[in-house]
Amino acid sequence: MMEEEELEFVEELEAVLQLTPEVQLAIEQVFPSQDPLDRADFNAVEYINTLFPTEQSLANIDEVVNKIRLKIRRLDDNIRTVVRGQTNVGQDGRQALEEAQKAIQQLFGKIKDIKDKAEKSEQMVKEITRDIKQLDHAKRHLTTSITTLNHLHMLAGGVDSLEAMTRRRQYGEVANLLQGVMNVLEHFHKYMGIPQIRQLSERVKAAQTELGQQILADFEEAFPSQGTKRPGGPSNVLRDACLVANILDPRIKQEIIKKFIKQHLSEYLVLFQENQDVAWLDKIDRRYAWIKRQLVDYEEKYGRMFPREWCMAERIAVEFCHVTRTELAKIMRTRAKEIEVKLLLFAIQRTTNFEGFLAKRFSGCTLTDGTLKKLESPPPSTNPFLEDEPTAEMEELAMEKGDLDQPKKPKAPDNPFHGIVSKCFEPHLYVYIESQDKNLGELIDRFVADFKAQGPPKPNTDEGGAVLPSCADLFVYYKKCMVQCSQLSTGEPMIALTTIFQKYLREYAWKILSGNLPKTTTSSGGLTISSLLKEKEGSEVAKFTLEELCLICSILSTAEYCLATTQQLEEKLKEKVDVSLIERINLTGEMDTFSTVISSSIQLLVQDLDAACDPALTAMSKMQWQNVEHVGDQSPYVTSVILHIKQNVPIIRDNLASTRKYFTQFCIKFANSFIPKFITHLFKCKPISMVGAEQLLLDTHSLKMVLLDLPSIGSQVVRKAPASYTKIVVKGMTRAEMILKVVMAPHEPLVVFVDNYIKLLTDCNTETFQKILDMKGLKRSEQSSMLELLRQRLPAPPSGAESSGSLSLTAPTPEQESSRIRKLEKLIKKRL
Repeated sequence: MMEEEELEFVEELEAVLQLTPEVQLAIEQVFPSQDPLDRADFNAVEYINTLFPTEQSLANIDEVVNKIRLKIRRLDDNIRTVVRGQTNVGQDGRQALEEAQKAIQQLFGKIKDIKDKAEKSEQMVKEITRDIKQLDHAKRHLTTSITTLNHLHMLAGGVDSLEAMTRRRQYGEVANLLQGVMNVLEHFHKYMGIPQIRQLSERVKAAQTELGQQILADFEEAFPSQGTKRPGGPSNVLRDACLVANILDPRIKQEIIKKFIKQHLSEYLVLFQENQDVAWLDKIDRRYAWIKRQLVDYEEKYGRMFPREWCMAERIAVEFCHVTRTELAKIMRTRAKEIEVKLLLFAIQRTTNFEGFLAKRFSGCTLTDGTLKKLESPPPSTNPFLEDEPTAEMEELAMEKGDLDQPKKPKAPDNPFHGIVSKCFEPHLYVYIESQDKNLGELIDRFVADFKAQGPPKPNTDEGGAVLPSCADLFVYYKKCMVQCSQLSTGEPMIALTTIFQKYLREYAWKILSGNLPKTTTSSGGLTISSLLKEKEGSEVAKFTLEELCLICSILSTAEYCLATTQQLEEKLKEKVDVSLIERINLTGEMDTFSTVISSSIQLLVQDLDAACDPALTAMSKMQWQNVEHVGDQSPYVTSVILHIKQNVPIIRDNLASTRKYFTQFCIKFANSFIPKFITHLFKCKPISMVGAEQLLLDTHSLKMVLLDLPSIGSQVVRKAPASYTKIVVKGMTRAEMILKVVMAPHEPLVVFVDNYIKLLTDCNTETFQKILDMKGLKRSEQSSMLELLRQRLPAPPSGAESSGSLSLTAPTPEQESSRIRKLEKLIKKRL
């Protein structure tokens, strides 16, 4: 029991003495020691083994025990001394706390004394300065009273003087005095409750009213509404009266301006009445000449009478524009049937020139404070007749080169007077639009007639297919119309013109491009009676001539040019039109039309070369391949195919040199058409002997090499074929080679033959397998067992096979399609 209690005591002691690593590290730094007994990971067994490493060392065990006991005794003494030394610490601490509390109480007492003394000092200072503050308030009130009395004296004297000067019409002195009286009166707003002050304020208002009426009467006398102007011209009295009007109610100033301008333009309304000859559009120059003379006359006679900030010359010009716009709109409504295109364009040009003259002469500051607010911000090029005529020529030249995006001259700044008169012509721009519709119709008809008369352009083998010259002419005319219309209006007329552009872009695509494509005797994927009869008679399929091939390439190049230029035209139209109408500019349909012409042209080229190769493939399928005894050079049908390719492809490549991407499309489409057809005719070659299959394999490899070299065949500069085209050729012709390798393989044992078929053809199916068995000449009875074995060894179809099966029914393979065509062909031949 004693031993167990000792063990428990030791464990509890160890638990109590277990320190954290941070505390242990701090102890080691404060009390560094090398003694093993001081280590945190002390192990008694290891320590004893260190003291007694051998049995012989146990002889001095008593000495070691005595040393340890002595050490324990010393530690006990040290601990006892430390514990006894701590018995007085609590008493010392309480004493120190009491002393601190006493010191704090003394400190609070001193602070309170200082605060009491400060309050007494403040009270003493207030008593000392009380009299000084009273003196300061008295001084401030006295100063205010004196100032107010002075202002009152000035106001009373000023009002008396103002009334006297008003009666004597001394407007020069009144202008300065009135402003001073108004400034002084502002100081008395808070004293309006005093009757005398209120009376003075009412006298000032009465004087202002009297001044306004008197000045208006003076101007009415000088410039009567009825009759002629006063011959003596402006006087100093009226000039000073204008200075007074600046100070009075703004309505007085507006009334003076209104009456003066109305009187100044009264002659204009008489001279250019609606029933006068000079009022019509053909004499519109006389209107603008008249106002220019009036502005010069105003500057000479009245330039110094009105203050400069009134901008009277500009106000006269602006009011003239308002009147002119109203009068022109009224007379054009009355005589709308007499408006012709040339007359309308003449009037618009002269009007825009006049608006440009106003923009150079005036700043447009009066447009924002009158009845007319600044018109919509016009597009950058809406000031067309202001020294900017060469820009249109530069743009037309750029149009001929097919580059609408070339850098242009910096555009003229916005004209604040744009449309101030010319806006009245906008409702009548339908005349211009109808004229352009008629002109474009005649232009298209002329293009058709010229094409029939001159024929297709000669091919240019150095720079690629020639673009039809009519194409550049059309877009140059479009550019001219667009620039001209944007000068007339950037609103709805531009939308109407865009509609006309769309109409004739489609007509050009149909009549000039699609309408002149050579016609084929057979359509894509179909047969005609004439083609079957020709085939039956053994005649060759009709091919396009060199001129027809060049024409197709020329039409393709023209359509490509039209496609790119139409896209640029759409961007330019969006720049010219108002921002709110941009969404209505869309030439996507016309660009799709040109894309269709390009696709049709490529398809014609593919059909022509494809049809030229058909007799050779037919000859291949009719050869007796089971009778071939030895493998020689390539067969005659391969030579024929290569000959046709070498005849057509270099011509097409040279004429499409400027549009390489479409030549690449031609190559890809031809490969996609020829290779499936070749495989279809390959299945018709039955039965085939081993030697015949080897000959066919050699022919297939020869065709594969020719097709891989198709893009650069017959060219001095050998270029690497595009990767997309090479991939199609390699995939298709490799499948043909794999079919022939399966045909060459022995069909016994059956399992090896079927596995070889599945391995060589990735798209293996029972239909292709049966065609291969037919090529080998196997009987139906032999084929049934092999087909059953194939079905067993084919990998399981992935999930969704049903849906893929349904797709295969709706979208037949090229082999299935050719089989249907063969049946239809046999049926028609039988009936014939």
